[in-house]
Amino acid sequence: ITSVKRKLEDELSSPWFYAVCTMGGMISAGTTHLAITPLDVLKVNMQVNPVKYNSIPSGFSTLLREHGHSYLWRGWSGKLLGYGVQGGCRFGLHGSASAQIFADMALCPFEAINVRVQTQPMFAKGLLDGFPRVYRNEGLAGFHRGLFPLWCHNLPFSMVMFSTFEQSVEFIYQNIIKKKKQDCSKAQQLGVTCLAGYTAGAVQSSLTLHMWLFRLYNNKAKNVLQAVRNIGFVGLFTRSLPVRITIGGPVITLQWFFYDAIKVFSGFPTSRGVQKPVDATKILLQVDTESCERCGAVGMSVLIFFSLQMYLFNCWNWI
Repeated sequence: ITSVKRKLEDELSSPWFYAVCTMGGMISAGTTHLAITPLDVLKVNMQVNPVKYNSIPSGFSTLLREHGHSYLWRGWSGKLLGYGVQGGCRFGLHGSASAQIFADMALCPFEAINVRVQTQPMFAKGLLDGFPRVYRNEGLAGFHRGLFPLWCHNLPFSMVMFSTFEQSVEFIYQNIIKKKKQDCSKAQQLGVTCLAGYTAGAVQSSLTLHMWLFRLYNNKAKNVLQAVRNIGFVGLFTRSLPVRITIGGPVITLQWFFYDAIKVFSGFPTSRGVQKPVDATKILLQVDTESCERCGAVGMSVLIFFSLQMYLFNCWNWI
């Protein structure tokens, strides 16, 4: 048993394992964001112009009536490449805060083009003509104009998403399936991944507050504080919430499913899971340090997230 465990640990720390995780992250994130491009086009337009696009059905009707079907796929290349690179960094480095920092630095130039393409019909058709226009008008700074708000959104989001996923996986194995992961079939393990992924997606949807990005990119605000002031503190949480929930749950579920499926097909186990059975007689006497740390990570990330929002809200009142 010891030799098998040591062999597994060696495999999970090998360069091939990290390469598989990186490629799995790129494929899972890039393809899922590509698939929901029409919903994303609607989402950014609802956040930029909530009066005109006030619901999902009427928003789609307005977009189709004014711009046609092809408009719903504007920015598809930025979604595929930008979020592919971000997913490779995030999953390849296993969701650490430093991984998210580099992932957002890679995503930001693509997102800067993508938001403009999806909300400004005359700006550009895609990445090929969008990149030169931003560079010509704003220089290199234009590609990373929204990096700080992106960090403010994605760092807490990533911590909450990964922590929620890990806690959900262990909860399902311990309390629903009541079997160790290694005793379950690959299909069961991937089913657990989907359930935990949807839970993580549902939680993160309510914490998606990047509407300030769209105002920055569309020149409706000069800085983050002005964007927050224009949107309103409550609006940060509620604007386009239904479409965010519609996107968030399935997208995160598919990302985790594709990511773990690629790992399974490459001979590696699915993400997280119970490593040893829990002795019920010791539950009240023994503290699971690792679980406490993950719970603390969830709580701390949420605390940091809302502390940041309250700080911005107070700054708004001082201005």
